[in-house]
Amino acid sequence: MVNKTLNYWGPSFEEDVININVGGLRRRLSSSALSKFPDTRLGRLLSCDSEESILQLCDDYDVSAREFYFDRNPGFFLYVLHFYQTGKLHVMEELCVFSFCQEIEYWGINEFFLDSCCSYRYHERKLESRHHNWDEESEVSSVDTSPDEISDINHDLLRYSTLRCGNMRKRLWLTMENPGYSIPSKLFSFVSISVVLVSIATMCIHSMPEYQEVDENGNVLDEPVLHKLEYFCISWFTFEVSSRLLLSPNPRKFFKHPLNLIDIVSVLPFYFTLLVDVTMGSDSELGNLGKVVQVFRLMRIFRVLKLARHSTGLRSLGATLKHSYREVGILLLYLAVGVSVFSGVAYTAEKEEDVGFDTIPACWWWGTVSMTTVGYGDVVPVTVAGKLAASGCILGGILVVALPITIIFNKFSHFYRKQKALEAAVRNSGKKDPEDAESMSSHDRDSEALSESSLGRGSPDRRGLTPGAHPTP
Repeated sequence: MVNKTLNYWGPSFEEDVININVGGLRRRLSSSALSKFPDTRLGRLLSCDSEESILQLCDDYDVSAREFYFDRNPGFFLYVLHFYQTGKLHVMEELCVFSFCQEIEYWGINEFFLDSCCSYRYHERKLESRHHNWDEESEVSSVDTSPDEISDINHDLLRYSTLRCGNMRKRLWLTMENPGYSIPSKLFSFVSISVVLVSIATMCIHSMPEYQEVDENGNVLDEPVLHKLEYFCISWFTFEVSSRLLLSPNPRKFFKHPLNLIDIVSVLPFYFTLLVDVTMGSDSELGNLGKVVQVFRLMRIFRVLKLARHSTGLRSLGATLKHSYREVGILLLYLAVGVSVFSGVAYTAEKEEDVGFDTIPACWWWGTVSMTTVGYGDVVPVTVAGKLAASGCILGGILVVALPITIIFNKFSHFYRKQKALEAAVRNSGKKDPEDAESMSSHDRDSEALSESSLGRGSPDRRGLTPGAHPTP
């Protein structure tokens, strides 16, 4: 029953029709049709008893003509009319799911009124939209885009214009940072990669017994040639990281960059162990501290990460792993669940056979090796039930490992293209003088300010437009 507070409109309003104007589309609706849905926006108009309550529901109204104005999508209003006539709502294909939700929320129509022919399609598209938003959030491109990084690089290069010998320092810095900047930069990159490989080879050869020497106290000494190569490599790494620090346009950013931190970590263990050997003696005299020194010496293996500075593929791989934590987390979760389930099944089937499945934690090793399809063969089931569990574990591992590979590969391709674009931007920026870059930047700022002022003077007043009207060109 319609609310009796309609004296604001007159006694005959309940039994008459009202005019609805949506974006220029004018339609007539009976009050009886609207009263069937009193919780909708048009249904609530019937219970309005003041001008303020009417303006809370519509944009404007005309009492004499009994016409209400709404500045909304006129195409969707046809679906609203059909809803008031039939009580069923249909999906407008021209609108995305998000816009459709906004429209039905504005008109006060619940998703419950969707007809059966459109309900499934609507909820399926809504679910796809949520999955798409989830994928976009996991992409770093929405936060850390190449244009932003290129702009940061240009701003850093402009700092050289205020420094002494800025042009020379800029060219030296670009030579060390970008292997494709010039022929000297390619030569420098080749020498740096060669030194890294020599350092890794020296460390590996030193672990071989035939290249080790033992003193009278039984301590292992470095072979003289390998010892000299190690000192040469450390000298090169020290020169490289110190030169980059001195030539860097922004020392604060220098210590925040992952590749620079790798360079520092690759040389610190040597100087730490050298300081300990000089001040406190050999490892055998240090006790537990000697074990710490040996751990620092093993950290020399991190020098292999220095190759990422000269390899676009390694940098792209690092960025992919950094921003694929969700996919990697899902992969580890699937593996953990599979290993736990199949380990329990294998333990139940093989615990009496004395073949290595004595406890469930012991079965975890077998489950991990089987699910990752490594298959060492050190522990194998012998019963029929155990072999069936092993078959399920292997097939489940193939599916689990294959699921996130496509997503990770797509991200790798994205970051690889991004790294290539950044390298090209650095090369192009380095070929411009700082004065030219600064003049271009100031010219862009002046053009932007001029366009904003022109828009401010020439922008039309939207409040003067009537609902549904279009401005003339």
